[in-house]
Amino acid sequence: MPQKDTITNYFKSLQDNICQALSAADGSTFVEDSWKRPGGGGGRARVIRGQHIEKGGVNFSAVHGVLPPAAARSLRIGELETSFYATGVSIVLHPRNPLVPIIHMNVRYFELDGGRCWFGGGIDLTPHYIDRDQAQWFHEQLKTSCDRFHPDFYPRFTAEADDYFYLPHRKETRGVGGIFYDRLEPGYEGLDKQQLFEFTAAIGETFAPTYLQLLDWNKDKTYTERQQEWQQLRRGRYVEFNLVWDRGTKFGLTTNGRTESILMSLPPMAGWEYDFQPKEGSAEAETLEMLRKNMKWVE
Repeated sequence: MPQKDTITNYFKSLQDNICQALSAADGSTFVEDSWKRPGGGGGRARVIRGQHIEKGGVNFSAVHGVLPPAAARSLRIGELETSFYATGVSIVLHPRNPLVPIIHMNVRYFELDGGRCWFGGGIDLTPHYIDRDQAQWFHEQLKTSCDRFHPDFYPRFTAEADDYFYLPHRKETRGVGGIFYDRLEPGYEGLDKQQLFEFTAAIGETFAPTYLQLLDWNKDKTYTERQQEWQQLRRGRYVEFNLVWDRGTKFGLTTNGRTESILMSLPPMAGWEYDFQPKEGSAEAETLEMLRKNMKWVE
């Protein structure tokens, strides 16, 4: 069965491969910032400010140490399991063109000193303007990857994504969803640790070809000043979710993670307009109508 060193090295190579693919597509390079966590471990933060990706981060981390009480409570961990090891890759890309969607991916592995371990992760898409055909195509890619391992994974994990990437105070989803899974321990649906690792790797490797296709379809489209303004408002919603509701942000901050890497997910610029109401029948209004749970993008 894969040990933490094997999993950690895989995540490092995944970061390398995704950065190379994004750099080639954007014509820009990532800047790397290696860091160490005072409590144990560290990581590599890589940020790009490019031609098509206005701000993007592809981060790798492998951290360990003693769990602070707040983090232990959030993970529903007993008092006897106090030490942890966590590693993974986290990505957020904010495009320059408002017709290109924002995308997020996270794949991770968590291990406790008592021997318990689990995998988590997912990919979700946040278009500023929802294109139904592209949303469907995006979900088809995720379903294909999930179906290789279990027929229930896609419907189950896309429902979990709808529940997780949701802004209760706005009563809207963050985007068109995707998949989200957490705490897949060995034995989940009969899969052993190796198989769960392979599933998580498959999700990680779905990211680059899927996003590069979406980027290629949209990056050269012309856009208006109004569409840029809408992009800023949608980015504002993204900020609201990440700072108020995102469990990963809270976990990172409560375990003394590196603040710059944790907040890498925030856009370079965002906007808020008091009580903004899109014009009835507009593309903006149509997008808002589709930001709801249980949209059936694929059967």
